[in-house]
Amino acid sequence: MEELENIAVRHAQEAVALDRQGKKEMAIAAYQRAIECLLRLVSVYPNHNLNRIYVQRAEVYRTRIRVLQDFWDGSTREENVTYESYQTTEASPFDELILREPPKVKWNDIVGLEYAKKAVKEAVVYPSLRPDIFPLGWPKGILLFGPPGCGKTLLSAAVANEIKATFISVDAASIMSKWLGEAERNVARLFNMARRAAKESASIIFIDELDSLMGIRRLEVGGETRVRNQFLKEMDGIIDKKNPIHVYVIGSTNKPWTLDTPFIRRFQKRIYVPPPDHLERLEMFKLYTDYLNISSDVNLDELAKLTESSSGSDIMDVCQSAQLKVNSELFEAGMADGKNQPREICMSDFLDMLEKRKPSISKESLTQCEDWFSNFKAL
Repeated sequence: MEELENIAVRHAQEAVALDRQGKKEMAIAAYQRAIECLLRLVSVYPNHNLNRIYVQRAEVYRTRIRVLQDFWDGSTREENVTYESYQTTEASPFDELILREPPKVKWNDIVGLEYAKKAVKEAVVYPSLRPDIFPLGWPKGILLFGPPGCGKTLLSAAVANEIKATFISVDAASIMSKWLGEAERNVARLFNMARRAAKESASIIFIDELDSLMGIRRLEVGGETRVRNQFLKEMDGIIDKKNPIHVYVIGSTNKPWTLDTPFIRRFQKRIYVPPPDHLERLEMFKLYTDYLNISSDVNLDELAKLTESSSGSDIMDVCQSAQLKVNSELFEAGMADGKNQPREICMSDFLDMLEKRKPSISKESLTQCEDWFSNFKAL
């Protein structure tokens, strides 16, 4: 499969190069070879998760072939039908992948993280409400880092809702591409979308797993340097203190130590999102069990003590698993007819779940995050 992918990439690269040189007939032949390889991949590997992308790329190349054939047939009067002009007007599947509504998250939905909330409000909320009192500008690059499941995405969604911002959520898969020139165009499209949206209200680009994005770019077939430079260029454009545009880039990562120094510098705010302490874990158990029918023997304080090194996501999973356990008993007993209700969830149910589910945060990763914070903190 990898060999067939590489052949498709080579044909596509050749087609683009010939297209740019104005060698239309040769470009058409190379595009057709690329299409054949892509459709062959889909046929041989029908369950592959990239098949939708392969089909989309094949359709883009078919469209380009039609444009070139029209040019040769004389059915178009346009004499400068260049590859670049075609790419700037052609709709991209990337556009429909990244624009999403933010989850309906409010500050009160996030337990604890008071320092992180304050830092995010200072960087995003206050300048959006009163830009006139920030003559030196404000941070537009915010890096949220810490162990997984501790609230980085929730913080981003909450600030987007607070200022009624357009929320553009992307990850490595929606930006990176093997196809020559496509990844850097995706970066440019991303920031152009954000700038257009910012004309009406603030715009937030949320990049999940930023370290994965920077890691995957090294596997791209050619163009790694161009993608990197394009991203840095776009970041420089929005963090310019003389530019009052309300476009913010919020990056989230569990491994900040893998980021390149130029990217770290462009995130003026670097905010540590730590795992919950004992009191925060207790509040989380209160929050999640408020929806459940729990027995009077459930000791939430004890559960909070037993879940040290657990993330907020871990605690929710424990409560959810306890709920699944008692609900399953009702179904297995043949009593889930709508008249009967599950029994109360007991302390033993929670303890059983804790035995089966271990914390997702390792001491090693926690130490790495804290060490990185001590070296690169910028609250």
